Amino acid sequence: MGVEAFCNDAEGWGPISDARTDLTLCVENTILIGLPALMAIVVSVFQTSHMWRSGHPHRLGRTNVIYWPSQALMLGSAVALIVRAALLKNDDYAPATVFGSIIMAIAWLASIMLNYFQHLQEIRSNNTIFTLYIFSTITSAITIRTMILLKQTDQDQFKAFIAFVAINLLGFIVEAWPRGRTDVQCRSGGNRYDKANLFSRLTFQYMQPIVSAGFKRPLTSKDIVNMMPERSKAKFSHDRLNDRWQANVNKHQARGTKPDLFWTVMGSFGWAWVPMMFFRIVASTLTYVLPLLLNEMLSFIESYQSPNPQPVALGIILACGMFFASILNAVCMEQFFRSTVNVSVEARTALIAMVYRKSLKLSGASKQKFTTGGIINHMSVDAERFDISFPSVPNLISTPYEICIAIWMLYQQISWSVFVGVAFILIAGPVNGALARITFKQRSVKMEATDDRVRLTNEVLSGMKVIKLYGWDESFRQRINMYRRRELVSLRKIGITFSFMSIMFQSIPLLVSLVSFAVYATHGGPNFGPGEITPQRIFVSISLFTLLTTPIAAMSRVVGDTIALKVSASRIQKFLLAKELSGTATEAIETLPEDPSVPLIEIKNGVFAWDPEEPEVETEKEKRARERQEAKKHKLMEKEARLAGKRMPEKEVHIEKDYGPTLVDINLAIAHGEMTAIVGRVGQGKTSLLNAIIGDMYRRQGSVRVYGRLAYVPQQTWIINATLKDNIIFGNAFDQTRYDRVLMASGLLPDIAMLPAGDQTEIGERGINLSGGQKQRVSLARAAYEDADVYLFDDPLSAVDAHVDQHLWQHLIGPTGLLKDKARVLVTHAIHHLEQTDQVIVMKDGKIAELGKYETLLNAKNSLYQLIRDFSVKRDVPRKENEEKVENNGDEDTIHADGTERETTPDVKEDDKAELIAEEKMEEGSVSWNVYKNYAKAASYRYSFLVIFLFALGQGLQIGTNIWLEYWTSVSGSGRHTIGEFLGVYAALIFAYMVINIGSSYIAMVIAALRASAGLHERLSAKILRLPMSFFDTTPLGRIVNRFSMDIFSVDEVAPWNFIDVILCLDSILGTMIVIATTTPVFLALVVPVAALYILTQTFYMRTSRQLKRIDSVSRSPIYQHFEGTLSGVTTIRALRANERFIFDNAAKTDISANALYSSYMINRWLQFRLDSLGAVIVLGAALSAVVSRNSLNSGNVGLALSYALSFTQMSTNLVRSYCNLQNQLVAVERIEEYANKNTEAPAETDVILPEGWPQAGHVEFRNYSARYRQGLDLVVKNVSFEVQPAEKVGICGRTGAGKSSLTLALFRIIEAANSHWAKASDNGADMDADPTKATRTNDLENIEVEEDGGSIWVDGVDISTVGLSRLRQHLAIIPQDPILFQGTLRENLDPFEELQDAELWEALERAHLKEHISTLPGGLSFKVSQNGDNFSVGQRSLICLARALLRKSKVLLLDEATAAVDVETDELIQATIRKEFKDRTTLTIAHRIKTIMDSDKILVLEKGRVEEFESPQALLRRPNSLFYQLARQAGEI
Repeated sequence: MGVEAFCNDAEGWGPISDARTDLTLCVENTILIGLPALMAIVVSVFQTSHMWRSGHPHRLGRTNVIYWPSQALMLGSAVALIVRAALLKNDDYAPATVFGSIIMAIAWLASIMLNYFQHLQEIRSNNTIFTLYIFSTITSAITIRTMILLKQTDQDQFKAFIAFVAINLLGFIVEAWPRGRTDVQCRSGGNRYDKANLFSRLTFQYMQPIVSAGFKRPLTSKDIVNMMPERSKAKFSHDRLNDRWQANVNKHQARGTKPDLFWTVMGSFGWAWVPMMFFRIVASTLTYVLPLLLNEMLSFIESYQSPNPQPVALGIILACGMFFASILNAVCMEQFFRSTVNVSVEARTALIAMVYRKSLKLSGASKQKFTTGGIINHMSVDAERFDISFPSVPNLISTPYEICIAIWMLYQQISWSVFVGVAFILIAGPVNGALARITFKQRSVKMEATDDRVRLTNEVLSGMKVIKLYGWDESFRQRINMYRRRELVSLRKIGITFSFMSIMFQSIPLLVSLVSFAVYATHGGPNFGPGEITPQRIFVSISLFTLLTTPIAAMSRVVGDTIALKVSASRIQKFLLAKELSGTATEAIETLPEDPSVPLIEIKNGVFAWDPEEPEVETEKEKRARERQEAKKHKLMEKEARLAGKRMPEKEVHIEKDYGPTLVDINLAIAHGEMTAIVGRVGQGKTSLLNAIIGDMYRRQGSVRVYGRLAYVPQQTWIINATLKDNIIFGNAFDQTRYDRVLMASGLLPDIAMLPAGDQTEIGERGINLSGGQKQRVSLARAAYEDADVYLFDDPLSAVDAHVDQHLWQHLIGPTGLLKDKARVLVTHAIHHLEQTDQVIVMKDGKIAELGKYETLLNAKNSLYQLIRDFSVKRDVPRKENEEKVENNGDEDTIHADGTERETTPDVKEDDKAELIAEEKMEEGSVSWNVYKNYAKAASYRYSFLVIFLFALGQGLQIGTNIWLEYWTSVSGSGRHTIGEFLGVYAALIFAYMVINIGSSYIAMVIAALRASAGLHERLSAKILRLPMSFFDTTPLGRIVNRFSMDIFSVDEVAPWNFIDVILCLDSILGTMIVIATTTPVFLALVVPVAALYILTQTFYMRTSRQLKRIDSVSRSPIYQHFEGTLSGVTTIRALRANERFIFDNAAKTDISANALYSSYMINRWLQFRLDSLGAVIVLGAALSAVVSRNSLNSGNVGLALSYALSFTQMSTNLVRSYCNLQNQLVAVERIEEYANKNTEAPAETDVILPEGWPQAGHVEFRNYSARYRQGLDLVVKNVSFEVQPAEKVGICGRTGAGKSSLTLALFRIIEAANSHWAKASDNGADMDADPTKATRTNDLENIEVEEDGGSIWVDGVDISTVGLSRLRQHLAIIPQDPILFQGTLRENLDPFEELQDAELWEALERAHLKEHISTLPGGLSFKVSQNGDNFSVGQRSLICLARALLRKSKVLLLDEATAAVDVETDELIQATIRKEFKDRTTLTIAHRIKTIMDSDKILVLEKGRVEEFESPQALLRRPNSLFYQLARQAGEI
């Protein structure tokens, strides 16, 4: 059968009818109806077959109200088409029409079976059926129009076809009917996307309920639960990426090469690249369909200047074609972006999970190399970079594709002349490469500086109390600012680079058009003669050059984003490849041995070290690179020192690290039920031995075997931010009986009775609202509740008072305690307990010097004998009597020996004070204009206005080039101007635009943006360091770090681009509106309604988007907080085998954050599609306006108007999106301002004139002094009055929580006198609390009854409340309870202000009994202290703190349990040093060891925050009823 017979129609095949501007009926029946139906049949059969063979029923039932009507209507559609085909057979039919009807009928019959399986296995409509409905409806409408034009309406087959269309429309309505409230979808648990039909997915209509809710009220995280796809959640994304990464690592290790994380991540997306690139390429293609249609539209308009105008229908079809091309382009672009969001969020969650899991496995050496701040930066900045920059990666393919299309289409317009312009693009390649290399280098430098800044900030926040006590806040602020300046230098260089990239990429299209038009006008015609300059040619070319601007201009950002991704991936890769614990150092056997004689802990010939046996081999190339880097770093440090006026830094000498073992020749066996004590001097390897048992060290020789479950109590307690009960249970199943026994044994029942909400009281980070002794008992209770088989105790008794020590020994640790049947290893300095142990280990120089039973070692008369002989306390009091506890006087720390009175947990008390950490405050409504004002002020108003003016001027010049071209076409051939004059003006406009462009970019990115970044960070850091300690007590570090990492990152690198985008888009729109209004005024009729729709859409969107951004920002803080807590307690987590639980918690918090981020992106896509649709309406309106005014317009005006209308849609969309993005990014500025506006503590300096050398004598007097930790809490010091004479030694004692350390804080004004001016003025409680129901609490502060006004403290006749805090704190000396060191050199830890000579530092170390040890360290005073001082033992850190005190020539010294972590021998040496070196100074000593303060001039005994006794120790010991007598008796001193 031939084509004519197949069509059987006068019009034939066509495809365009000769009689009308339309497709032929034959083409419509075969191509428009038959072909989609045929494709639907193939897909339906395939899907049905797959679901039949491999599908699984969801077993949720069937939505009959939709299923049966849809089946009936599909059957009805098929029957109607079959009837039509039968009716056609009776007449002189066209086979093509029958073919179309039969194929479509078969398609609907195939859909019936597909629909059956769809309802059985899926909860939403089928995409194939839905698509068939759409195509069927559109093509049917076209066919009906054609049949009407062909006058076939009286035929029966037409009526049958109308019946089909009616049934089809009803079926479409049923298929598209929302199913959100159906029982199937409600019970499915699927997310919104899973439930949405195809139309909803393509238009993002499934996000509408969230947008509507956000418009009516502020959204909460509950409104967006389960928005993210399952594959983007942490567990799934981590497993997929990690498996691929490990395979790559193994493969490259076999080859001796390094894997590449960037390409591993890119490859992990697999088939996700296919739809992503499909949508991107289709969208790119459709972008260039519009200029083709524009070309046809101009031909249409131009035809009306000729005798043979084209039909009006053609103009309308072209206008509709431009509309549908725009809509389809919008659909493809939004689906492309949705695909990129899916994979970028997936990559982010996977990388965060990988970084977290890696941090749990880091070796000791790696932990020193990768700091907490650096690791958090990998998560908060590097992993975040993937969701910010990844969408640019596919553009590396689409951008060259778009450039090639534009060049090909330009070739069609201006022939070979375009290739002259292409030469400029080729020249830009090498330049772009050079700029890219500069950017890569500077971004790496910038990220390194960011790591250092965040690391130092994290250290400062963690040690804030110590920094305030020493008065070092200004020193650390300068160090933070030093790293910040390095960041800004790199950002400045990146900004300059981008300025050049911007001028190059934004100006190249104009230069290309200049050169191309110049060559075409002079030699582009036939035989290299002048080319024909026509409006159609010029404005189609302008449109193409404008489109060419987008991919070329985007190249700078695409390249920049790709470089940023590579840098971030390489940084994470370096971390992931760090050395980790093998997991085989200790052979952990979970079950107990059947033979009870087998030891539970056994070490044979053990040799252990913190580093691998062999150092990493450094190649010559790596050595040269390191030396260059060190030289460059030293040069930078010298420059910074000169600028700061400080001493020149010493040149860093590369010192070979000592890879020798820490522990050698370790042989140890501990049986079931045995208690083994480990003793030894500071730094001899006691803690290291416990770490070797846990498996935290490298085992170089020998074997370690541990049977059963293991529990560990670290020397420095680790408390998580949770309730007291949760800290003890620690994720285990709750057992009330065991819980009660543990509370009694650990002495916590009296503490729980005093807490505001009992064991439901929230404990702050690092146990901030517990005393040192309480924290240690919580740590012991946690271990006891584990009910493990093996217990490792690292000196837990050092932090508790003597009577608590006895209780814990008797009821928990000792031979009669709760754990008496467990294998216990106790590192201790409490030598009075040794006689009750089963064996004693004496450590010396990393070896077991003595091992055996207590009596045996005493008889040997070696090290242990000498220790006991010289330092043992008196034992005149029988042990039984000594263990009896003081009578219960209602004290909170009174402990009943039998525990019978409180075998059950006290009732939970409801108290607002139980909540320590409030929900993070989240602003509501729009970002206030004050935020814009603050940002502009930080950038400087002058520069802000200058940037706006220059960008507006640049836009005016760009429009001027097009207006000049329009003028050129209108007078072309008139002889008014020469080609040279035309090109000269055109070139002048372009070069003026280039100059303005580079000037505006430089001022915006290099001057204004950096000024704003520097100012905001300076405000934040200066304010944070001046906030009162109460703020840090109630604010998780994660929230503060979030401001310094992600929010500062947004201000540095995202917000400036958003500002520029908004200004550029606004200028472009205003210019475009002016051009269109002057050429086609009728178009202005559309402006008002379209503008109203834009504003309405933007307003509707902004409320939701802004709140989602805030939810996103707030949801990040718990991740940082959890990360920080994990890194500080990683040894405990590993020892308790809690890795999986913490990994699960991290994944849950990451998923919450990722879900908020994903929701924010999807809302953005919702907006974008609607704006693109509005833009398509504008294009349609402009095109139809041109058609309507076809007789009065020339093609030049229409070309100018339509070319701008095409770009106007993109500009309008970009403006709304950029403005919304700007508002979202300004949330970062809003959050920074929130903390920058907090109330600070008292001034660092005052105008009070102090006597020279104050304090000269050291006379200290407390006068009726009362204080609380923060407003609204109970008093911790109550009406205290006592006087300390110059050079007097006062020992301060009392039970745990009696207020001893609070006196220290009061003297240094860490806490202020109750109800004083600064106690109120520095309060931030109301600002912090996010719960409005609690806002009234602070209003009652004035009604709190305080004895008088809180009193005062006087030092040498000066009321310290009048002295500036810096002056006060720097003129007092303290050895704090927590021996904190900071990362840096030992010299910086001793003398942060660089005021002392090295000789003075060495002298202080010698007096602190550390000189010998420090001298053996590589570099001496330049030895690098690792994070938290982890490369020193806790005792050594305490001695370094003593050296700090020796260096501060103050007449007042406080020792807050300074020797708790050292052995008794070292304690004796320290006390001798203090007696000698501080004999002329006033000394206040807080101590758990009563022996330490027995030789004091006076003893101050505190009880419940009050002074109970203040006399000489001799006088107090003469009174058996005195508290001090009872404490001394319990400690064995009498």
